[in-house]
Order: sequence, then C-alpha cells, then structure tokens
Amino acid sequence: MRRKLFNDLYQHLPKKEFTILTGARQTGKSTLLRDLENECKKDKLPTVFINLENKELLSLLDANPLNVLSFISSQDQRTIVFIDEIQYLGDPSNFLKHLFDDHVSRIKIVASGSSAFYLDDKFRDSLAGRKRIFQLRTCDFEDFLTIQDKVELWNEVLNIRKLPGYKSLMIDRLKVEWERFMIYGGYPSVVTEPDIKEKKEILSEIRNSFIKRDILEAGVRNELVFHQLFKILAEQTGQLVNFNELSNTLRVRSETIHNYLRVMQVCFHVALVRPFYSNLRKELVKMPKVYFLDNGLRNSLINNFQDIPSRSDRGELWEQTLFRILADQHDLDHIRFWRTADGKEVDFVLPDVENPFAIEAKFNRNLIKESKYQVFQEAYPAIEFNFGYLYPWSEDFFRRNLFKGFAQT
Repeated sequence: MRRKLFNDLYQHLPKKEFTILTGARQTGKSTLLRDLENECKKDKLPTVFINLENKELLSLLDANPLNVLSFISSQDQRTIVFIDEIQYLGDPSNFLKHLFDDHVSRIKIVASGSSAFYLDDKFRDSLAGRKRIFQLRTCDFEDFLTIQDKVELWNEVLNIRKLPGYKSLMIDRLKVEWERFMIYGGYPSVVTEPDIKEKKEILSEIRNSFIKRDILEAGVRNELVFHQLFKILAEQTGQLVNFNELSNTLRVRSETIHNYLRVMQVCFHVALVRPFYSNLRKELVKMPKVYFLDNGLRNSLINNFQDIPSRSDRGELWEQTLFRILADQHDLDHIRFWRTADGKEVDFVLPDVENPFAIEAKFNRNLIKESKYQVFQEAYPAIEFNFGYLYPWSEDFFRRNLFKGFAQT
C-alpha cells in the first residue's frame, strides 16, 4: 500500500520546480520514489531512475552535471529523473541549480536526500524558487493502518468521525492498533513486521547503524557523547532542555550540546518546542522542550516496550504521541508551550494558526483539574483551550479536535 504523501508528490510532477523528498533514514523515501516511477510508466511518461549509492553513477554525475542528460532519450516530453540519495554528490546544490537554470524544459528532477544534504547552507540559498520540499516522516496512524493492509480499520475511523452517535464493533481492535502505534512507532519496516521481537531488533538497527551514518555525515566528532545525549533526551521527552545542565553532565561545552541537538533536528529525529509568551511578567521560561518524531525510536533508546497501562512513563509517552499528532497537522514552528515561573503550564499552544488553540495532555480524563488552567484561559481568552486525553478509551477519542486535521480525508 502507498503512503498518503504519494498523491501530493504525483500532483507536483507537472510543476516547473524540482521536487525534493526529505526525511529521516528508513522512512521509505526510496520506496516512494519507486512507486512514483511505476505510476509514471503506467501513464507513459519518460523516466530515469538513478541511485547514487552506485559509485559509477555517482562519479559520472560528479564529473559533470550535464552527464545526466545522456540518460534522456525523449525529445518530445520533459523526462522525469528520479535521483535517490542525492546527498552523495560532491555539490548537490550546484548540480540542481545548473540543471534547473539551463535545462528545466527537458528535465524534471525528483530527488530524495538524507540530512547531510540539508546541512548545506547552499541548498537554501542557491535553490530558492527552484525546488519544493516534501517531508516524509515515519507513519502516522493512517499510514500505520494502510501499509499493513488494514484499510477497513482506517475506514472505521472515518465512520466514527462522520457519525456522532456511531458505536463501532471495531473499537477494541482500534485500541490494540493505537497502543501498538504508540509503543513501536511508525518506521515502515517496523510497522509491517508482525513479530514483536523482530520489531525491537529493527528499531535497534535503526538506532545504531543508520543513526551512526547520520553522525558520520554530519561530522560529529564524539559519537559516544552524541549517543549519551540522545538517550538522556529520550528519557526527558517533554521536559525543558537545560543546556548548561547537559553540558555539565556530559562534560562537554554547551556549544557541543547545541550542535548535536541541531544535528538531531536536521536528521528529523527530534524537535525543539519553544515557549509561548505575551507580556505576563511571570512568563520567563526561555528554554525549549524536546520531543521525538517517532515513538519507536524513543522507546528503543530507553529500552522500554512495556504495555501502556503498566508503564511508569505512560503520561510522557501520551504527551509525546500528542505532539506527533500536532506535528503532522501543523508547521513545527507553530507549536509552542506555555509555562510560568511558579509552575503553571500548558503543554501545547498554537497561537499562529488560523484558529488558535491550546491542548493540555492528560493520560486519563480523571487526572484533569480544570482550575489549574484558569490563569492561562483568563490571560488568553482568544485561544481555544482543550484537554487531550487517551483514556477512558471510546469512539470519542477519534472525534476530538486533535484529530480534525487528518480524520476528515
């Protein structure tokens, strides 16, 4: 089954701008390029597929960007050239710029690349107006179900959303799938692996081997400290990032912590959420919070795959999951948190979206104490305030506003 980003990518193929597909390693970028290539062939569009892990092809294109034109046979149509792992080129930004400026009428490039490409400042500067970036994250719940060929469960989610009084005969199955989604995350190879032990092994491989490649390509010097920081952040998901404290704990400079965190962000593993404040005198928190972009990676780092009800970190895990839901619907820069010096806080505030709202994550509805959030509501009456809770489990879970971004498709 195809990822839902496929449709957006396919619709962009006729556009003049080059198409750039980005995302963490092992999120399925290569598979998605192959799906696009196959669809183009069905539509009888001329295509070329170049995988730059092939050293001969890499050497050829590094020698001269115009060598890519030798693979084009069509003189009547613009050829779609798929380039996988474009970051291996010596100067990928110049390669794309040169082909766009001089040969855009003959060639449409659809390229995937890992983080090393996007660490290059020239990518942003020289390709302005020449490319559109699409980010492929690990699976959200819709992709999680559909790539397992459980489309009937996703259709049931849509039925629940459409019919206010609808009682689902599949609600218990949806609960099992949702909890598995929270524990093992959305890497496609993990999602499609039925054996639990193998799921853990695949996550371990991603955690060790593939992230090691990110470390090498980013030029990180101290791999041990990087991994130690990664694990600490996994244990502290949803908490404030105190750079000085981390620096003292790991015995490295604060600048090193900042640099390693930047690498983790550019590699699409973590996101930093900034504080929201207006002019309340007590709003003086400046440190960001950290969240992971995949629960499975986070749980692998802390080696905790326990069932949700028995987990000591179930509240943090739910908050982490709620962040990912919001990240799939909104620009990361729009997600903030609110906290005062005396400890009052709201987990997520989105003040810059069309209809501003805030959500406090609570694992269980019985844990909610509404009076704790009165200060925020009085200070920001124009921001709609809601609670996002996981239990008690019912159809209403999929009817709440936190799902309105992707459950209406």
